[in-house]
Amino acid sequence: MATLPQIAVLGAGIFVKTQYIPRLAEISHLFCLKYIWSRSEKESSRGAVEIAKQHFPGVECKWGDQGLNDIVQDSSLIGTAVVLAGQVQVDISLKLLKAAKHVIQGIPEIETALASYKSVCTNPGQPIWAVAENYRFEPAFVESKKLVAGVGDMMNVQVIIEGSMNSSNPYFSSSWRRNFEGGFILDMGVHFIAGLRMMVGCEVTSVSAITSHIDRTLPPPDIISSNFKLENGCSGVFVMVVSSSSPKIIWRVVGSKGSVQVERGKVDGKHGYLVSLYSADGQSKSTFHPFCGVHEELKFFIHDIVQANLKQGNGYEAEPRSSFVEGARDVAVLEAMLESGSKGGTLVNVKKF
Repeated sequence: MATLPQIAVLGAGIFVKTQYIPRLAEISHLFCLKYIWSRSEKESSRGAVEIAKQHFPGVECKWGDQGLNDIVQDSSLIGTAVVLAGQVQVDISLKLLKAAKHVIQGIPEIETALASYKSVCTNPGQPIWAVAENYRFEPAFVESKKLVAGVGDMMNVQVIIEGSMNSSNPYFSSSWRRNFEGGFILDMGVHFIAGLRMMVGCEVTSVSAITSHIDRTLPPPDIISSNFKLENGCSGVFVMVVSSSSPKIIWRVVGSKGSVQVERGKVDGKHGYLVSLYSADGQSKSTFHPFCGVHEELKFFIHDIVQANLKQGNGYEAEPRSSFVEGARDVAVLEAMLESGSKGGTLVNVKKF
């Protein structure tokens, strides 16, 4: 066990308990989980630790400023997973990066974060800052990207998101998402944009969007309809309804020689994505891929931090799909759509990173 890389998880909420700990358990032979930390509630971190101990018997509970300082100063830790409210992720991640810890985290306020990262980490052996929970690691989008390359000239792209963010959803009452600029549109939508960008293999250059607020139990806006243009000249539509009575999530690329569609669904009790190829001759074939993106990105992160440590100072290049710049590009598309919506549909160019 002493030879395995040691990591800490910062955060002890729903996502840590239901997703991170089970996914980390699947690759527990690759690392040692040393700490789970919570910002203020001793009970919260203890609850997560009790779950984690089934797979990581040596995991310790940390909380508050002192607990965070213990993690920062622990030279045996090489990697951290930051799974906290969007408003506090950047500051904590930067503190960890300054202490030479590798970090994987969700999507925060990207532009400020990138500038800070570049000022903190200036040498070739800088710590890895990876983006978590992005759909680039879902096998469905890896496959669909390959299929899109074979359907000829890209003619149109459609992304239709009819979500299910209602009172029965465990994240519905999340205070930080309700107080976060962009709210559920940004928090949820950034993942769908990651899937879009992975599938088409090029950047969104400009958008024009209309936003509205219908469901008063949700923060505004809760609906966005956007036209967008890709750098290859193709146009597309992105429509997102945060809470729908009939949830449906689809990405579709129409080509001159066929179409490729990815649809979220369930087969044999497993949630995942159905990838379908529709050929010009009227034939079609489909493959179902169960959800496993979180598992894949964590596995790559563990591999990357081990390799980076072995090649200290020699500029190890981490898995590009988890690059913080990729996360910045996802957020930039949503922010451009929200800006356009706030201006009544004005054309907005997407920031480049």
